Amino acid sequence: MTTQATTSTTGSTGADWTTDEMMSVAAARALDGATTCFVGIGLPSTAANLARQIHQPGLVLIYESGTIGAKPAVLPLSIGDGELADTADSVVSVPEIFNYWLQAGRCDVGFLGAAQVDRFGNINTTVVERGDGQPELRLPGAGGAPEIAAHAGKVLITVRHSRRVMVDRLSFVTTVGHGSGPDDRERLGLGGAGPTEVITDLGILEPDPQTSELTLVAVHPGVTVDQVREATGWELRVADDVRTTSPPTDDELRALRELKDRTEKAHAKEAQVKGTHGEETRRAGS
Repeated sequence: MTTQATTSTTGSTGADWTTDEMMSVAAARALDGATTCFVGIGLPSTAANLARQIHQPGLVLIYESGTIGAKPAVLPLSIGDGELADTADSVVSVPEIFNYWLQAGRCDVGFLGAAQVDRFGNINTTVVERGDGQPELRLPGAGGAPEIAAHAGKVLITVRHSRRVMVDRLSFVTTVGHGSGPDDRERLGLGGAGPTEVITDLGILEPDPQTSELTLVAVHPGVTVDQVREATGWELRVADDVRTTSPPTDDELRALRELKDRTEKAHAKEAQVKGTHGEETRRAGS
């Protein structure tokens, strides 16, 4: 975890909050008005489930494993987590999720994370070059991200902001955001609007209407524009009027912390049960 993600600050409500919490809250707010969201695991799932609990109770969460209308009480460890199927309105096949729901334009928003993001909102989740004769760092890969970015009505990206993540050049282009400029999505036949916001633990970036280059439009409370510039691997464009995001409310913090607490306890219990079962199996075979 980065230093920024563990720094604590104080919002206007008087409650202490971390920059990770600010990021999750800001990302959840970005789903205002959405009705369907194709959700990635990790930070996007945290934000989407918080949004459903606090801001958008009717928000339909879709995961690429085939769950539609999932309402997990705890955050899933993966798209195959049983919590998603157990709480979903419906479970369909993976081809149906992609062909009927996503590619047909039935998902308002796609919500993605990334290992690397460049100035045009392109994403790498495949491999990272480490240089100096070191082996490449292999990552989980594409999953459904390329299709989500291609066909969702719009795409939100949430990542922790650092030069390792916000890079001038991707080690590998896993998922096309805006390619190399404003005409690339149309040229490639990508129907959705592509990335419209990148929400980080420092602020919010949006693509410039003319160039599609990510531009800093908001900073979180206590963060300066210079801090964001320093944490970005390219010469960052900055809006003329950079706003400051509203700090988390008490209700947002309470819901987020309860969600995280339930998740931690549930996964710890699950790990304990698996550990006990594994030990019993080992003894039985000895």
